[in-house]
Amino acid sequence: MKRSQRILAATATALATAFLAVDASAACKECGTVVDLKKIEKEGQASGGGAVIGGIAGGVLGHQIGSGRGNTAATIAGAAGGAYAGHQIEKSRNKTVTYQVVVKTEDGRTHHFDYKEQTGFHVGDKVKIVDHKLTHR
Repeated sequence: MKRSQRILAATATALATAFLAVDASAACKECGTVVDLKKIEKEGQASGGGAVIGGIAGGVLGHQIGSGRGNTAATIAGAAGGAYAGHQIEKSRNKTVTYQVVVKTEDGRTHHFDYKEQTGFHVGDKVKIVDHKLTHR
């Protein structure tokens, strides 16, 4: 009887080991969970055109104020203020926004997916990576 119990125990151990090996290899390497969502704003670049146009407009407006030295000072101040404002407006118009979805896959790796618009993904969503694109599971 003891021999049959040992054989039965050995068989059970072998089956359990085989089952775990199959289960581990069946893990989906492309499957994961959304762990973070980020909105990334990148300040735009200015070409200088906004500063030039703003400087001209500010100078013209400043020139309308006062006379003599006051007029000169107002023109200079208007040109400087207009140039600064035009530069900032141009940078604001050229800013970019990226929506990033961060996914942790079942094998422990982290992946980042960038989108130009907000997505329908939420933290905790179960997802799958198909052809380098993110899909709901």
